[in-house]
Amino acid sequence: MGQGPERGARRVRRRSRAALAVRAAAVLTAAAVGVTGCDAVGGGSPDPSGSASKRTKPAPVWDTSPESVAAVGDSITRGFDACTVLSDCPEVSWATGSSPEVDSLAVRLLGKAEAAERSWNYAVTGARMADLPGQMKRAAARKPELVAVMVGANDACRATTSAMTSVADFRAQFEEAMGTLREKLPKAQVFVASIPDLKRLWSQGRTDPLGKQVWKLGICPSMLGDADALDSAATLRRNTVRDRVEDYNAVLRDVCAKDRRCRTDGGAVHEFRFGTGQLSHWDWFHPSVDGQARLAEIAYRAVTAEKP
Repeated sequence: MGQGPERGARRVRRRSRAALAVRAAAVLTAAAVGVTGCDAVGGGSPDPSGSASKRTKPAPVWDTSPESVAAVGDSITRGFDACTVLSDCPEVSWATGSSPEVDSLAVRLLGKAEAAERSWNYAVTGARMADLPGQMKRAAARKPELVAVMVGANDACRATTSAMTSVADFRAQFEEAMGTLREKLPKAQVFVASIPDLKRLWSQGRTDPLGKQVWKLGICPSMLGDADALDSAATLRRNTVRDRVEDYNAVLRDVCAKDRRCRTDGGAVHEFRFGTGQLSHWDWFHPSVDGQARLAEIAYRAVTAEKP
C-alpha cells in the first residue's frame, strides 16, 4: 500500500509522455500533408525573392533568340538567279544574306555585324534531300544554335516524273540528315521551310518569252518542260509534280514534329502566292530579291514565335 502513490505518479508521467508523442506525430503528419498539398497544386506562394519559382520553372525548349545560324539547302538558299542570270547570289539569301533589301533571317536575329561573323551558308545549287546529311555535317562543325533548312524542290524537279525522289526515300534521307545533326549537336534548333508550290511558279512565268527560253536550259523540266502545253498529258505531269511536293512537305512536318527542337513554317512558304515581283526576271521561277525578303519574313516569324 505504501508504494501506491509512486506507481500512480509513474502512470501519470507515462500518460503525459504518450500524449506528447501523439501530439508530435500529429504535427509531423500535418506538415507532411501540407507539403504534399503544395506540390500537388504546383507549390505554395514563392518566397519574397521569388527564388522558389525560379528553381522550379523549366527552361524553354525553343529559344527565340539564337546567337548563330547555319543554312543548308538548294539554289533558293543560295540566291540563284536573284542578281544575275544562272548565278548564285548568296548575299541576298533569305537565310544568311547581308543585303539590306532582304534583311535575312540571320541579320534579323543577330544584327548585321554579328550575322557577318556568326552565320554560314552551306546550301548548294542543285542539291537534293540526299545531299542534306553532308551539308548538315559541315554545318554542325560550326556549332550553330539554329540550322535553317530549305530543300526538296530539286527532288521533284527531275527530267521526268518517274525520276522524282520517292516519298519513302525522301523521308529516309531527311531522317538521316536530322540524325547526322543530332549526333554532333543534340541541342541545336532546326527551322524547316516548306517547299514552294512549283505549279504556281509555272503559272506565273509561262507567259514570259525570256523565262521560257531559260526554262529550256533545264530548270525543273518535270514542271516547266513544254511550258505552253495544256493537253491532258501535260496537265497530269504537272499535277503529279504538285502532288509529290505536297507529299514531301508532309514528310518535313512529320519528321520535324518528332524532334523537340525542330519547327516548320507551318506550310507558309508553300502557301505564299509568289507573284511576278517576287520571281527572278531571268527565269521566272527562283525568288527575286523581293521574293527572298518575303522568305526571310516568313522564317523570322516562325523562329521568333513563342509557340509554333
